[in-house]
Amino acid sequence: MPFVPHTEQEVREMLDAIGAERIEDLFDEIPESLRNAPIDAIPAGMTEMEVTQLMRRRAAQDVQPACFVGAGAYDHHVPAAVWEITTRGEFYSAYTPYQAEASQGTLQLLYEFQTMMSELTGLYASNASLYDGATALAEAVLMAVRSNRKAKSKRVLMPRSVHPYYRRVVETIVANQGIELVEAPLDDTVGRIDPEALGRFEDEPFAAVVIPQPNFFGALEEVDRLTDWAHGLNALVIAVCNPIALALLTPPGEWGSEGADIACGEGQPLGIPLSSGGPYFGFMTTRKQHVRQLPGRIVGRTVDADGRTGYTLTLQAREQHIRRSKATSNICTNQGLMVTAATVHLSLLGAEGLARVAAVSHERTRELVQKLTAIDGVERLFDGPFFHEVPLRIPAPAEEVLPMLANRGVLGGYDLSQEFPEWGPALLVCATETRTSEEIDRFAAALADALRNTGQRARA
Repeated sequence: MPFVPHTEQEVREMLDAIGAERIEDLFDEIPESLRNAPIDAIPAGMTEMEVTQLMRRRAAQDVQPACFVGAGAYDHHVPAAVWEITTRGEFYSAYTPYQAEASQGTLQLLYEFQTMMSELTGLYASNASLYDGATALAEAVLMAVRSNRKAKSKRVLMPRSVHPYYRRVVETIVANQGIELVEAPLDDTVGRIDPEALGRFEDEPFAAVVIPQPNFFGALEEVDRLTDWAHGLNALVIAVCNPIALALLTPPGEWGSEGADIACGEGQPLGIPLSSGGPYFGFMTTRKQHVRQLPGRIVGRTVDADGRTGYTLTLQAREQHIRRSKATSNICTNQGLMVTAATVHLSLLGAEGLARVAAVSHERTRELVQKLTAIDGVERLFDGPFFHEVPLRIPAPAEEVLPMLANRGVLGGYDLSQEFPEWGPALLVCATETRTSEEIDRFAAALADALRNTGQRARA
């Protein structure tokens, strides 16, 4: 929205109307000791041309590193049309549509988003997004405990293969609800849940079991076997999914003999660029029998008195409507702009385009693993299938290697020793469809040099 400053005459007329001599008089009740001192260090104003030249010089100082980090935030290609459409005024300034009749465009977009997410996850209904993937999982845990009528327990089985940040967020949110998170064992040879070790939990009641696909390490879990095992204990299944991977993998709604009960995850891979730690948005879908426990907003499609299609908020059992303290969630808004971008992104790519992105990402990661494991001392930490992330053991501390790679224009992965020190020096590396063979070769050369340098320092 353009800013149109007031003229001196308009300011004078407003001050005269309220009986003030100067603008500063409007703040005379603030004690002098609380006011800021004059700001003398600000340089003199510059012309438009000078500002443009300055910003170009500063932009030229930036580098464009090749990103191989992943770990929950992914560098995918975002078509230019996505944000050209998303930042149009009618989308960019839209907020929560409480007056549905005045917000048909926003409501239709949210309805389309819900439809696409339901199709992607294979589940009946979707909400209109949540804050991010971690809080979406926390809300899914709360929802599962509310929804599971067969289990008196408030215990949830949460494997170590779930993103460690997600696990911490969930613990923070549900701890005061009396919900206990129980850690599922990890098979250290393949980097995923060990189904054989779950037998010791069969006599323990659980409200829900969390199954990531792919998991934090990029590995593919045995979702069919785990889903049927959980349902055999009368526990609900919460799927934590990468939406890009779902273009190729079996959707949660088809896991096992009955399918998962709730699916959630991070929507950032769907048209949201990496921007200094954000923004993100979470998604959540569920089966029909649990839809009344689904937090957040749900948009429905209907017809008006003249038979014309219309869109409206539905199942509004929220705190600001009729449920008050008994509401399923107190989330009053969502990442609406991010959902807009994701909807445009999905519409542009379609099912075939999304599947191509997933397939190329997997192929680039296979190439990356092949090139990096050809370096002496670098090997895969786990065996087994993966999507587009792989943990690698390296013969030097990652905290020393990563800065060296950054100096060569390579963001070389996530330091796994931060969360899993028992595995020794290890990097979680990722490749998406945006990474080229040239960049992969550059990464391999930079890593080989960095390991040689650290080795020489160690010998010295």
